[in-house]
Amino acid sequence: MDAPRPPLPPFNLDAAIEKVRLAEDGWNSRDPARVALAYTPGSVWRNRSEFLQGREAIIAFLTRKWTRELDYRLIKELWAFNDNRIAVRFAYEWRDDSGNWFRSYGNENWEFGPDGLMRWRLACINDAPIAESERRFHWPLGRRPDDHAGLSDLGF
Repeated sequence: MDAPRPPLPPFNLDAAIEKVRLAEDGWNSRDPARVALAYTPGSVWRNRSEFLQGREAIIAFLTRKWTRELDYRLIKELWAFNDNRIAVRFAYEWRDDSGNWFRSYGNENWEFGPDGLMRWRLACINDAPIAESERRFHWPLGRRPDDHAGLSDLGF
């Protein structure tokens, strides 16, 4: 049995903001096994046109993703919440193995079980090529520093 992953639903504003930041921190680790632990063993995902179920599928997906999306840096921002659901918007920057830079934008809808593990993740994502000079996410790989601007502050 998995240990609970606070904050737990039902969410208030502070708990929802904390849950979003914890998810951002996990994804910025680029550690598929660590990220997968935030999801129920049978978690269901729709990510772009891919449909996944379960932690093993999540780990395989994220391993492929971060092999292709190099120098990945992500910012998530709370959009809305209610009871056991959170909606976020996000942007991340990455480059391919040819040195081409992209900014990917999207939104996610999340549903959590009472233990705070995510059981549904529905993501819509669009990629936009950018010049390296247009990059806005410059912190060292890993967790975004607390004093780094968020999406709204950056005008996204």
